[in-house]
Amino acid sequence: MAIDFTIPVEVDRLRSRVRDFVRDEVAPREARIFADGGPDDEVRLDLQARAREAGLLSPHLPTRWGGLGLDVRGQSIVFEEAGWALLGPLALNCAAPDEGNGHLLSKVGTPEQQERYLGPLARGEIRTAFAMTEPPPGAGSDPSALATTARQVAGGWRIDGEKRFITGADGAAVTICMARHDDRPGATMFLVEADNPGLRLVRHMETIDRISVGGHAVVRFEDCFVPDDAVLGEVGKGFRNAQVRLGPARLTHCMRWLGAARRAHDIAVEHAADRRLFGDRLADHGMARQVIADNVIDLTTAQTLIWRAAWALDSGDPARDLTSIAKVQVSEAVGRIVDRSVQLAGGLGVAEESLLGRIYIEVRPFRVYDGPSEAHRWALARRVVPREEGRP
Repeated sequence: MAIDFTIPVEVDRLRSRVRDFVRDEVAPREARIFADGGPDDEVRLDLQARAREAGLLSPHLPTRWGGLGLDVRGQSIVFEEAGWALLGPLALNCAAPDEGNGHLLSKVGTPEQQERYLGPLARGEIRTAFAMTEPPPGAGSDPSALATTARQVAGGWRIDGEKRFITGADGAAVTICMARHDDRPGATMFLVEADNPGLRLVRHMETIDRISVGGHAVVRFEDCFVPDDAVLGEVGKGFRNAQVRLGPARLTHCMRWLGAARRAHDIAVEHAADRRLFGDRLADHGMARQVIADNVIDLTTAQTLIWRAAWALDSGDPARDLTSIAKVQVSEAVGRIVDRSVQLAGGLGVAEESLLGRIYIEVRPFRVYDGPSEAHRWALARRVVPREEGRP
């Protein structure tokens, strides 16, 4: 089957509109926002109001809910362009975790759940969180270690457990919680609203990144009652349903951070073209040219891999291997691109006034979340090399 990388005219036009928007409306505000500690809900609402006025809000969500209805290939074009500004995805309402949660709700949510949560999320009226990761020995890279439990009671379920590194939990209107059953195999996802007395934000976790509204938190579910209609997807099928979110979310992370890497490269190249030393432009020195060329190679191969995986997802393939490969390759390529750009820019590279230093900080966690590179390599190798028969 042929793979067509031609960008449809309407998507290319949308890319141009997003490019102009992030450069004119988002990028000029970023330095001040990060100097003030990073984005909060006031910043989010302001940026999203501007995107709404420009007709760019929620490009990934169905048109029924007010989105632009892009397929994954279209998202790969638009999300990369949005990611050129660190807060571009937030402005377009396609940042994590809301982007992945919106996709999940659109695929497995009931009509009532979609009306209650997906509509407001698509309009930028609420934020959401996804609670999977737990303190050791609970779930992290190994979801099967899930320790949070849900037991069925009259009229619903009671959830008990602790989660950590929950992005955006502070201020999220609803949290999707993954819990295993205490009396049967399997796990289930539950929609837990912020005003539930059994859900408590324990503390914020201090992390190096500042890009996420609400930060990253430790949350605790204590005798947390939810009704039966709070089940998201099928009871006992939580791990399977989670793949609806996790596979595409790996790829959308790649799209956004590739845009940030491209911006880092753009800043460094502009500096190298203007900076003169030892009688020549920095860009004319051989070592600088190698850095620039290596960045171009990494940018191009990363983009091509993303497009290949996006095509597979749009074709109905779960693309489990391809999204894992992309997560590893792109996260590490992005790290190399930004690191080279910092080095090429010299002192400017570590100054936040150029945004290069901030990009450097923000991209580093990408190699950890949504499965660290080591976990994806382990899983890929396990699927390639069959286990020995009879080996314990």
